[in-house]
Amino acid sequence: MVKRFGGFTAVNDLSFEVPEGGVFGFLGANGAGKTTSLRMALDILRPTEGAISVLGQPPGRKLGGEIGFLPEERGLYRQMTAVETVVYFGRLKGMAPGPARKAAVELIDRFGLSAFADEKVEKLSKGMAQKVQLAAALVTRPRLLILDEPFAGLDPVNQAVLEEVVLELAKSGSTVVFSTHVMQHAERLCDRLLLIARGRQVFQGDQEAARAQLPGRLTLTAKTDPKGLPGVASATVLGPASRGWTDYEVALAPGAAAGALLEACTTGGFALRRFETHRASLHEVFLHLVGADEEIQP
Repeated sequence: MVKRFGGFTAVNDLSFEVPEGGVFGFLGANGAGKTTSLRMALDILRPTEGAISVLGQPPGRKLGGEIGFLPEERGLYRQMTAVETVVYFGRLKGMAPGPARKAAVELIDRFGLSAFADEKVEKLSKGMAQKVQLAAALVTRPRLLILDEPFAGLDPVNQAVLEEVVLELAKSGSTVVFSTHVMQHAERLCDRLLLIARGRQVFQGDQEAARAQLPGRLTLTAKTDPKGLPGVASATVLGPASRGWTDYEVALAPGAAAGALLEACTTGGFALRRFETHRASLHEVFLHLVGADEEIQP
């Protein structure tokens, strides 16, 4: 799909499929095109080119009861109470009054807002209001939950509560699309990832495939420079020699495996005191694929 605003292309030939069930990470820096893409999936915006299918159908109002959406920009009715707000959104999506209120009360309690259930939204803190809007997105227990930067404004305790709820939904069969520019949240939650930059896809796959985009790294303590070993692309001395032993940071050649290097050391009589592999973070993967100029958080 493509989305242009005048002469500016916000989403450029983006094509992806979200597997049913689990948590799908939609990752990219601020301004990468994530929110625009999600709004097209929700029929808030129409693509300039291309077609979109959501839950097997073109996007539209008829899917409202099956989709929960937490937008990046919060939008609540300030004069409504917390519980009334959640009930209202449940009713908008087709819930009967009784089930809507029961679900609203349970969610308000789950997010620690029972004492504020009858407070007007305008009197709630930013974090409390965000939890109310999240409860409104969850009230129908949707088949598809779309979260756009959901952790903004939440303290660490409530971030943990939200993560727990997201994982529960995924285990129960719901599909969660989780848009963020904070890589740590994605590492903890996401099964599969789509990484975009400047409106284009730069990676799609699971976390291990993402980490495989970077050469393997490890730390060796050896008596001999490891540069000549098979699969070693480079070796940098980390510290001065101690009783003949030296610490090296080693980068593996593309496709080389740490296990094969260890076997080569063992069978070839290469003396080792330490052999420590380093698992690349999603933040490192992002910087490798996109560059350091993009605004992204670890």
